[in-house]
Amino acid sequence: MSRSQYILKKFGWALLTIALVLILNFFLFRVLPGDPARAGVHDPRLKKESIEAIRVRYGLDKPVINCFETLNPVKVGSCSVNPLDTQFFIYMKNLLSGELGISYHNNRPVATILAERLWNTILLIGAGQILSIIVGAFFGMLAAWKARTSIDYGALATSLVVWSLPTFWLGIILLFWGSANGLPIGGKATPGLSSYPLWEQWKDIGRHMILPTLTYTLVYMGEYMLIMRSSLLDVLSEDYILTAKAKGLGIFQILRDHALKNAMLPLVTIIAINLGFTVAGAVQIETVFSWPGLGGAVFEAVNRRDFPVLQGAFLLITVTVILANLIADLMYSYLDPRIQAE
Repeated sequence: MSRSQYILKKFGWALLTIALVLILNFFLFRVLPGDPARAGVHDPRLKKESIEAIRVRYGLDKPVINCFETLNPVKVGSCSVNPLDTQFFIYMKNLLSGELGISYHNNRPVATILAERLWNTILLIGAGQILSIIVGAFFGMLAAWKARTSIDYGALATSLVVWSLPTFWLGIILLFWGSANGLPIGGKATPGLSSYPLWEQWKDIGRHMILPTLTYTLVYMGEYMLIMRSSLLDVLSEDYILTAKAKGLGIFQILRDHALKNAMLPLVTIIAINLGFTVAGAVQIETVFSWPGLGGAVFEAVNRRDFPVLQGAFLLITVTVILANLIADLMYSYLDPRIQAE
């Protein structure tokens, strides 16, 4: 199979999976018990007319899905239904135009809410992922090269400890430590700094990022360290590595030219999976440190039963996971050309 055929095949499967996710995401929030019109309103005195007005406002008065056999209105039960006027068709049409609905809680477009929160999450996750990959891969390589030495045992013990720590517990511990050392313990920026120079604002955001980024880095650093060590140990036991050593090649040249490319395959898989799921997994870190990201938006929407925000967030998270796995597959084909042939 050629590279172009391999890439087209992977793109095709990704698009098919996204299409299935769109359909599942639509029905997921419509099979939940209870009246969606009452979900975001916590007032038992709400009159029937007000509830009906809410249903009309959010399109809940329309049939969910029906009459796809013909484009002409037909009689279904006691109402005439046009397939172009069902919730499913409107949902798909709105998605194509970038609309994700209106929030029950603050009456704002869901796309606007998620866009504001998404960039904050990307900022936090991007910094944490880069640091955890660099630190984890470096100490994993060091532990594999110095296998069965005190360096290896120390790296193993450290990675196992930080990997096993609950994220929220580690965040709370670092929160107490940061408060004792004068670091910001919540939010993204100090109120009232919007009139300050831009570099002062970014400096303040950087100080607020220290504790959540450190939490994120410690949690995933141990996983990357263990994977890198195990994978590199397997590669270093191959015959071609012994041949490279016999030729007198240095440690950095052996790692760079012969070992790392093969050892990176399992690490690429874990990184891709984490990149997708940590958009959702950042809920704990963002909640502990009051970081205004996507995880915080999901947490707030669950408490408020704001179904449109949850539906948009879940769609965004699942698409992120699919795209992250697609990137991993494409990187596989670059790192190991044998995968294309298979």
